[in-house]
Amino acid sequence: MLTQAPPKLIGAVAKESGLPVKTIRYYDEIGLLKTAGRTEGGYRVFAEDVLTRLGFIRRAQSLGLTLTEIKDFLDVHDRGELPCSQIQVKLKDKLAEIEKQIQQLQVLKQELTGLLSGWKTIPDHSEETICPIIDGL
Repeated sequence: MLTQAPPKLIGAVAKESGLPVKTIRYYDEIGLLKTAGRTEGGYRVFAEDVLTRLGFIRRAQSLGLTLTEIKDFLDVHDRGELPCSQIQVKLKDKLAEIEKQIQQLQVLKQELTGLLSGWKTIPDHSEETICPIIDGL
């Protein structure tokens, strides 16, 4: 017979996860976590799977997913389904965004490199310009 682990107080969850209590409260408020109730003193208590959820949240954030996106995936999971196909689509979108940002940064790098390679000191001060090299772009 399996025995269910006792609920964890928010302080224990914070200690075990390495996250501040304030962050755990926030995640609970926006629906990323589910409390198993509250103590008589009003402290939140969480089911044993809270650490698994927090680990998922942390990893998903490190991959560039927003808390809203993560909540959507957890909602799918909470309905008894695996959200892997939805996550795959979102990660492909993130990858495309990163590729676009890399291209934009490459263009900016080329522009800055060109600007700096032709840099010369302009001794004359004019009221009509702040920096003639940049203004000339």
